[in-house]
Amino acid sequence: MHLTQPLRRMLQQSPDAPLTACGDRVRTVRESVDRIACLAGALQDLGTQPGDRVAMLAHNSDRYHEYLFATWWIGSAVVPLNIRWSTQEIDYALRDCGVRVLFVDDAFADHVAHLQAPVAAVVHCGDAPTPAGMLGYEDLLENAAAAPETGSEEGGETLAGIFYTGGTSGTPKGVMLSHSNMALSALGSQVSGGIAASGGRMLHSAPMFHLADLALWNAQNLVGGTHVILPGFSPEAVLSAIQTHRTTSALLVPTMIQTLVDHPSLHEYDLSSMRSIVYGASPIPEPVLKRAMDAFPGVDFVQAYGMTEAAPIATLLTGADHAAGRRLRSAGRAAAHGEVKIVDPAGREVERGTVGEIALRGDHVMQGYWGRPEESAAVLRQGWLHTGDGAYMDDEGYVFVVDRFKDMIISGGENVYSAEVENAIAQHPAVAACAVIGVPDADWGERVHAVIVLRAGHTLTAEQLRQHTKSLIAGYKAPRTVEFTRALPLSPAGKILKRELRERHWAQNDRSVH
Repeated sequence: MHLTQPLRRMLQQSPDAPLTACGDRVRTVRESVDRIACLAGALQDLGTQPGDRVAMLAHNSDRYHEYLFATWWIGSAVVPLNIRWSTQEIDYALRDCGVRVLFVDDAFADHVAHLQAPVAAVVHCGDAPTPAGMLGYEDLLENAAAAPETGSEEGGETLAGIFYTGGTSGTPKGVMLSHSNMALSALGSQVSGGIAASGGRMLHSAPMFHLADLALWNAQNLVGGTHVILPGFSPEAVLSAIQTHRTTSALLVPTMIQTLVDHPSLHEYDLSSMRSIVYGASPIPEPVLKRAMDAFPGVDFVQAYGMTEAAPIATLLTGADHAAGRRLRSAGRAAAHGEVKIVDPAGREVERGTVGEIALRGDHVMQGYWGRPEESAAVLRQGWLHTGDGAYMDDEGYVFVVDRFKDMIISGGENVYSAEVENAIAQHPAVAACAVIGVPDADWGERVHAVIVLRAGHTLTAEQLRQHTKSLIAGYKAPRTVEFTRALPLSPAGKILKRELRERHWAQNDRSVH
């Protein structure tokens, strides 16, 4: 299945229905397809060929939606870039996968001068005047001939996108996902969890570069409807959009939901149109969930567990599960499109109730990491994706995540690999040794915590360390708290014993992660 298929079906069945609403711009299916075909033609005029990579560094907009479809229209692959990354991280991804064309909006146009990657063209897709040296988005559309839709001729196994995730080696890894990977994940999630309302209106306030939001975008395309697109999240904008556009579904991470239910004007808005809210990264604290269910009566809350490598959804805790109050600390059960099992280090399934590693199988599992065959082989074994997450499964197939075997922290819905932060910290001349761990946080689920050993005769404050780290990697990866110590606990082989560092922070919790 190809990801442009739903667009062609919508054009056939409801060409004059609204497809996108962004600010004061509302475009029908027919208008969107016309623009997508012209943007695809413009990409071809820039020399873009099937299989080439086309990147986007921008906030949410209807142009993001057009970029996705236009790239696939001609058989190329999207590379949505994390807007919170540092310039060095952006440049690394562009170079790593050989991006041909880069789209940037007003907020990121200034980044271009600091990038060294040899892209063939930079397209400005903002609303301000086009900066010198860039191509104007609307100018390209106006001057290009509509391209015929040829991408789907290659089939569903064609590379649809490269989605960068943190790396245990300290540099991001590009997850290669096919059209079939992503379409099947959306279809199975829709069947299992009803994450989009047929003909409904999907609210996008979570970042569109994130595969979680893209999964819901794909699901809404499958069942037809409208995408209501906000540049980003703010409680006022989300509440206003729900009321004004009568939105039916949304993806919100738990910190967003808490911000909404804490908003003093919450009850002044009409929220009755909402039918489903999907959340992930961590369970909602039960008091917050109860308040959210009271604020959104009749709404199905659906928790999704997954990862970029699974395109991204693996398990769902459904609206019915939430309504019944069952297993709210669970990550749910396997969605219809894949299998889940809990295995020991040898890959053998363990008994129910026994902690092991979550393994996934199905046609939603990635093709591999771009240019990293050894790392791909390390996680794709005997047809199963080994996630690095520790969990147990109960007798009814519900999965309970209890630990992470991979050295990763999830803070406010963002993945942070400790190695990336440690590599940045270690470049400070005052640091002799460091370890980065995740510790419990009431607002963020987990926060990045650094344990530092200083070089003899050097001094360093926590804020100085944070500013140094933020100069090298994305700000959300910088440690929120810092602890200075004389020595780190080491194994006989000289490996830092992070579990010992974590124990005192997690001792009062029933699990080692949020």
